[in-house]
Amino acid sequence: MIRLGRRLASLVPIGLAAIVAGCSSGSPGLTPRPTPGTSDAPREVNIIARDYRFDPDPVDLAPGESVLLHLINAGLEVHEVVIGDDSVQDAWEVAEAGTAGAPPGATPTISVAPASAGLRVVLRSGERVDVAWTVPAGTSPLVVGCHIPDHWAKGMRARVRTLVPGS
Repeated sequence: MIRLGRRLASLVPIGLAAIVAGCSSGSPGLTPRPTPGTSDAPREVNIIARDYRFDPDPVDLAPGESVLLHLINAGLEVHEVVIGDDSVQDAWEVAEAGTAGAPPGATPTISVAPASAGLRVVLRSGERVDVAWTVPAGTSPLVVGCHIPDHWAKGMRARVRTLVPGS
């Protein structure tokens, strides 16, 4: 038994060296930053709503770029995707609060003031909606959120990371 232990002990450094060599050789570098989309060639962006989170987080968008958003509800509940700055998120949170107690998505006439820009799409469980959209060129940071009652409070939001072309 002592011999077997020594043999195993002598193989451990060789095994570790092989693992380290395998991990370091040919490993991919950092993921390159996406190239912003244009009206002729919009960049495709997936946003997946799950129960109380969005993937990816953060979502990479460039001000003024054209995107084709693939909005997917992979959760079991109705969710919405609201993309806008803090004032847009606040407006939808107030508007949706009035529907508390009703089945999610059952109140079709929820709206915010026309001055509230942004994008809003309601998705049933398993639903996918594709939307062509031009990212606003404003300076306010954008957020992705869901304001079905209690979803925002449960943390259902994602940051938007602003892409700067050429950096």
